[in-house]
Amino acid sequence: MARDAIGLVGIDMEDFGESVPEPSSFDHIAVKEGELKLMVDVDFRKYRREHDTRAVRKNCTIPFWLNEAACKAGLNFSAILQEALKKQLGIE
Repeated sequence: MARDAIGLVGIDMEDFGESVPEPSSFDHIAVKEGELKLMVDVDFRKYRREHDTRAVRKNCTIPFWLNEAACKAGLNFSAILQEALKKQLGIE
């Protein structure tokens, strides 16, 4: 649950233009007897892709003839745009 808590707070901070704090040094964290000290890794880009699935509407302009051809072929404009953006950004 720590990864989720850090992931949620981190992407909220990014969305509001705040910088995510640097991780604490593991050696400088004190623990009491009987307590554990664990590292939690969070890849914020991966966390966002997996959990922030809100849809955003975008307006796109293409030539009429291209729209006609794509509609006749039954193509899904949203899926194609998403695939192209991921490819351009190097995102799997």
